[in-house]
This record gives sequence, structure tokens and C-alpha cells, in this order.
Amino acid sequence: MTQRSGSADLPLHGGRVPKWLGDRMTKLGAVLCEAIIHHYGRDELLRRLAHPFWFQSFGAVMGMDWHSSGITTSVIGALKRGLNPLSNELGIHVCGGRGTHSRKTPGELLAIGDRVGLNGEALATASRLVAKVDSAAVQDGYDLYLHGFIVTDDGRWVVVQQGMNGDARQARRYHWLSEGLASFVDQPHAAIEGERQGEIVNLTDRRAEKARGGQIELLKTMSPEKILIELAVLEPRPEPEPAAQPLLPNLVMPAHHDVRESDIVMRRLHGNIAAAIESGPKDFPDLLLVPGVGPRTVRALAMVSEVVHGAPFRFSDPARFSLAHGGKDRHPFPVPLKVYDETIGVLKSAVSKAKLGRTEELEALRRLDGESRRMERYVTGPSLKEIVAGEMDQSHLLGGRSVFGWEGKPEGD
Repeated sequence: MTQRSGSADLPLHGGRVPKWLGDRMTKLGAVLCEAIIHHYGRDELLRRLAHPFWFQSFGAVMGMDWHSSGITTSVIGALKRGLNPLSNELGIHVCGGRGTHSRKTPGELLAIGDRVGLNGEALATASRLVAKVDSAAVQDGYDLYLHGFIVTDDGRWVVVQQGMNGDARQARRYHWLSEGLASFVDQPHAAIEGERQGEIVNLTDRRAEKARGGQIELLKTMSPEKILIELAVLEPRPEPEPAAQPLLPNLVMPAHHDVRESDIVMRRLHGNIAAAIESGPKDFPDLLLVPGVGPRTVRALAMVSEVVHGAPFRFSDPARFSLAHGGKDRHPFPVPLKVYDETIGVLKSAVSKAKLGRTEELEALRRLDGESRRMERYVTGPSLKEIVAGEMDQSHLLGGRSVFGWEGKPEGD
């Protein structure tokens, strides 16, 4: 039985992803998924997509606003564009999306079922039920506007969908995983993200089983008018004590745009930086052989490799992963396109060679991740303010770009 795995507050942001970033997110998202599938298999990729902390970090490392609801839309869109052309090879299919795209999900699932031999009707039913549960059975004040359904050739799936509370300017993301799912109405979620907004009526909670049955019985035996009369005479009753539940991770995405040291586990960031300095010269010239790859790209690769190999607890600070490729709104700094493109080039080279049995480059990335974790135990480094200042000084040399345009030379240079 799947259980809720965490929660988070996601500020609701509007706007669109610029094409120059969207195209790169498509490439980076696809090759990262290929690397995960190569190392750990398709089921593990689904588990990660069902983990809200990993999902937020995944979006942050691709240059999206590290704390916002926009990560959900942009990541689902990037994966749909990047993975669907590889579906015959990888056996994974991305359906749905935002708005009108979400309503096309059942039809897309039927087509996939016909193409690969799955029960498309059952998948389409699952899609509809998931949407109904989070819009009707979990009455939390959020209206669904995005529904992404990712399914593999063997019928396993993950759903990532999101609702908004326009008045509160908040979003809530829901994660579902078919692995271990026994019921659509009895604690089905892998995770729900979002800040509490008033009273929540969650009819999917196991403790609500009697309430679900009672509602059905009421509708069978009483008219709507009679139900209203009965409700009018009910006296308020004290709420029963909730059953003890294990504490769950709570990821709170703040409203501020800038990345602060309080948003990051600094020892992990220092480990990433130190590993790039220590391991980069040793591993990358001999193994990766990608022209132009410098220390800055190796530092980005240290964080990218953590997205591939890191354990769930490593993603408690999604803001840290924005230090790989910046953010489209200049937080923590403009997206360094030269570094971003080198990262994509290194990963594509590594994955392509691994398909031919030459795994040296992917193994170098794995070692880089391991070195980060080893070194974070004892290394120290500059403050976040100093790191960001250095990035801003070099931004014009690294192809820095944001929604505000290309980055120019700092004043006074």
C-alpha cells in the first residue's frame, strides 16, 4: 500500500518557459531519465517521479524557478517532449499535461495500449479515477489544472497532478504510484505537496472508510431534502483524536525568489564543489574527453550526478540544485548556457557509449557523486553569497541568460 511521503508549500507562479530554456530542459530531462533507467531501471524512475522532494530538485537542476509551482508544468512538458520520441527504446510514455492536454490523457492511454499491448481502457479508467479522487475525495480547496500520467510498457505508472488555490496564490502537487496500489479510495497517494489551507476533507484517508460507506447509504435511503433537514438539526460534536501517524517529511517552499543559505544544506554544496575540484582533473580529461569541459561544468555535473544516484534524503534542499544551472528569473543567477550545453553534451556522450557497453563515462559521474558525499563530511567552503557573487561576475562569459535577456559585463569592468 502506498502512503503519503511528504508535503510542501508551492507558491503559485504564472508565466511561460522561454524556448531557449524549454529546449534544453527537454534534452537534459530525457538524458537524465536515460541514465537513471540504465543504472536502476524504469521502476526506479517511476519511484523518483513519485517522490516530491526529488521531483522539485529535478526541476531545479534544469534551470526552472527552484521554489515555484511552475516546476511541475515545465518538467512534465519537458519529459513528454523528450521521452516520447524514445518510447520504443525505453518503454516509457508520458501523457497529459496542463489544461486541455490533461483532458486528452485517456485517449493517449488508449492509443498506447493498442500500440504496445496494454489494457488501455484500464489505464484510462485509472487516469480518470486519480483525477476524481484529488478533485472530489480530497476536498482541500485546490482545483486541479494539470494531470501527467507516465506509464511503462509493463503497465506500471506514476501520476503527477497539481491543483491551485487562486485566492491564496498556492499550489498543491499530488503524486501517485501504481506500485503497491490496492485501492483508489483508501490512502492511495504516494505523496501530497502543499501548504494547508483551512479544513481539509480527505475521504481517501483509511479512517474515512465508514464515512464513505455512510454517504453511499444515505444516498440510497434518503432524498436530498431529507438529508438537508437532518443536517440542520445536528449538534456540533467534539472532534475525535486522530490516530497516531508517523511523521512525514515536510518540504516548505518559501515565497522569496532569492536563494538563501537557510534554503540549502551548505555542507552538501561544499561537497559538490570540492568533489569537482578534486575529481574533475583526475577523471574527466581521460574519461569524458568532451572538448571545452571546464571546472564550472564539472561542478554542475556533481549536482546532476546526485540527481541520478542520490538517496531520497539527499533532496531535502531543492534550492541547492539551482546552483548547477541557475534559474530563468536570475535566481540564484542567470542560466549559464555554455555550462548547460556542456552538461548535456557530457551526459549524452556517456549514455550513448553506455548503450554500446562502454560505461566508463557514466561510472565517472557515479564516482563524482560518491566523492561529493565523502568530502562533505569534512570540507568547508565559501558562503553562498560569495558563490553567487562569483557566478554573477562570470555570467557574461558563461552565456548567462534569463527571461530579462542576455547578461552583460558587470558595471565597472
